[in-house]
Amino acid sequence: MPHHVTDNRDASRYEIFDGDERAGFAEYHRFRDEIAFLHTEIDERFAGRGLGGALAAAVLDDAVRQNLKVLPYCPFIRKWIRNHPDDYAALVPEADRERFGL
Repeated sequence: MPHHVTDNRDASRYEIFDGDERAGFAEYHRFRDEIAFLHTEIDERFAGRGLGGALAAAVLDDAVRQNLKVLPYCPFIRKWIRNHPDDYAALVPEADRERFGL
């Protein structure tokens, strides 16, 4: 079964599943029209399968769909944005880009 990502709002985190097993998560804090990503983690049993990148892309694509501003405090999400600027850099408010190195 392929992987899929869900928004577990009760836990304030997106979760990625490989089949029926939770493989990792991206914690966030949501306030008004902003979402701050705090921490991303992939269980070591699932390392090397590209699930971290799939999770990052899914959460940022969801931010696009919801028209949210992104504050990438999480180094993994920040690096993903830095490596895919054409797709995601505009999500970070212009006034905050320098502080996040974008």
